[in-house]
Amino acid sequence: MSYKHELLEALAEMPVLDVHTHLVGGRLGARGLHDILLYHMVISDLYAAGCPSGNRLTEYPGWPDKVESEKRIREALPFLGKVRNTSGMWAVRTILADLYEWNEPITEENWGGIDAMIRERADDRTWHHSVLDRVNIKRTCAEYARRGGGVDDDRLQYSLEWGMFTRCQWGEYDTALYDLERTWGRQPESPVAIGTSRPPTDRTIQSVDDVHAAIKHYVSVIPYDKVISTATGFSTDIDYDVPTDDMMAEAIQNRTAAGARERDIYAAYICEAFLTELEKHGDTIVFQFSIGAEPLPFETASRLSQKTIGQLGEIIGRHPNLRFQCFLGCKHANQALCTLARELPNFSLAGYWWHNFFPQTVRHVIAERLDMLPVNKQIGFFSDAYTVEWAYAKLLIVRQQLACVLADKIEQGQYTIGDALWVAQSILFDSPQELLGMKPRVESATVIES
Repeated sequence: MSYKHELLEALAEMPVLDVHTHLVGGRLGARGLHDILLYHMVISDLYAAGCPSGNRLTEYPGWPDKVESEKRIREALPFLGKVRNTSGMWAVRTILADLYEWNEPITEENWGGIDAMIRERADDRTWHHSVLDRVNIKRTCAEYARRGGGVDDDRLQYSLEWGMFTRCQWGEYDTALYDLERTWGRQPESPVAIGTSRPPTDRTIQSVDDVHAAIKHYVSVIPYDKVISTATGFSTDIDYDVPTDDMMAEAIQNRTAAGARERDIYAAYICEAFLTELEKHGDTIVFQFSIGAEPLPFETASRLSQKTIGQLGEIIGRHPNLRFQCFLGCKHANQALCTLARELPNFSLAGYWWHNFFPQTVRHVIAERLDMLPVNKQIGFFSDAYTVEWAYAKLLIVRQQLACVLADKIEQGQYTIGDALWVAQSILFDSPQELLGMKPRVESATVIES
């Protein structure tokens, strides 16, 4: 038996903590074929192949109705043959074969059959839990806004994905102000605004004092006893030099004519003020953020500048009592972020986000991080899944890549089998507990010593 196959067998028995998803409490599974076939990464595959729609399906708190889901499935069918090669479609085939015993190509004539099969299990919470158990996912972190009344709290922990003060939106320049206004005076229960959706806000920021009042409110209503982290995004297009109060006041007055300069001032000022307040709670919450994916009309492209990496190091260094954790979506920046994590005690890296979640890139990121970072500065998996089926498939893909990397390190004499298994358990199970405070639903009896 090869090292890879021996490792895969061992990894299949190893407990895993999934540190970032968008699962919905009480509705963990797919609602129909659309939730599997039209996961947003596969939509991008299909759009690239010529499918006319590149936008996501209706998202929580709404759901695609049968008219929308059927229209989008039928629209995608002619392009499935052109994306058979992608890792996204590998995941789709894995889900359908392993979980639904469906091994046929999806066609105009038969798609209704698998759709009906999935819909039959859409509300079967016991089955949803069994999918997680099948791959030994012991606990999953989801958005607090998707808690669903807490019905799946034994399976889920939560991250607060609410205000997004440092992200760019396509064609917008006041996103940071709007997101702060959207949360001001409210409780952290509504999902983050997606795309161009901008419902009216209860209050409008008109001064620097308003900015600080809104930030103090935001930090004061975080349910620290119910969330382990915040989750937000950092855009590489923003200049994170810290603006003065006067610069912010002038930019607020110029909001109706705001451009890139004002956008940068809004975001950088609010970011620094927010982190300063949040740092007071640094012993109870982790500041998680994604970086390296910039908006396009429908989804994003992978971009990250060296200047942003330098400024990120300065931000983390200014707030030593707040723990930062990064989801990276840009392969070329992995080495640079590893160097930051080596020298900044309060900075760690997790998983393979968005444009990094492709098998070859996952292998590159794993190998580089294992060479550069201690195991307690990195987390080996998060699925970013919206259903348990996608958490299942993504974990299988990561296990394959992790086994390849570990087998290579054994063959070149860097690790023994024991070392490799210790590394795997450390980054898949132990580090999420140490870095995030995740708690497995059932404590694992397996402990692998170095």
